[in-house]
Amino acid sequence: MKSIDDLISGYRRFRAGDYAQQANLYRELGQGQDPNIMLIACADSRAEPSDIFNAAPGQLFVVRNVANLVPPYQPDGGLHGVSAALEYAVNVLKVGHIVVMGHGGCGGIAASLDGAGNPAIGEFVTPWVRLLEKARERVVESGSVNPQFALELEGIETSIGNLMTFPFVAQAVEAGELSLHGAWFAIVHGELHWRNAKTGRFEVISAT
Repeated sequence: MKSIDDLISGYRRFRAGDYAQQANLYRELGQGQDPNIMLIACADSRAEPSDIFNAAPGQLFVVRNVANLVPPYQPDGGLHGVSAALEYAVNVLKVGHIVVMGHGGCGGIAASLDGAGNPAIGEFVTPWVRLLEKARERVVESGSVNPQFALELEGIETSIGNLMTFPFVAQAVEAGELSLHGAWFAIVHGELHWRNAKTGRFEVISAT
């Protein structure tokens, strides 16, 4: 899509196609939502969660931001979009799963590697990717031959760790009411890698 006209044309195709075929579903969703999975993904236009998981409207509660990051719990009265969505998902929707999904070629990860302290990256991007500072240091110190990929995975681990700093998340996990997951999507290959909760390793999900 190159223009607003393209966007409007897409809407018209949606109304004539998917919406017309699922009109009853949309009418039901108009009364409320009841997803069981929250998915925290990157804002990157190439990694669309609904497409990757073939999800219908109403099945995923999705939050997207630069580098699919979750900040630590910080009740300081500031404006916290991710934290607000997380609170709603866990306390109101009562989701049973939270998935943090990274992806290949992430620009936010590249910004962190280029120097999270570099203000030239952006007034808002710079402090945001500083959430990856410790993970970035671990990757650099490890001498990884592919630091971009390594930090994409470390970023997922950072976000999962930060999720557990929220008291309501930790309480739900400890009560067995909530599970945390990590995933990474390889855009160029269309492969999904899933984090093994026992080993911490990311394993390719079979396409069949």
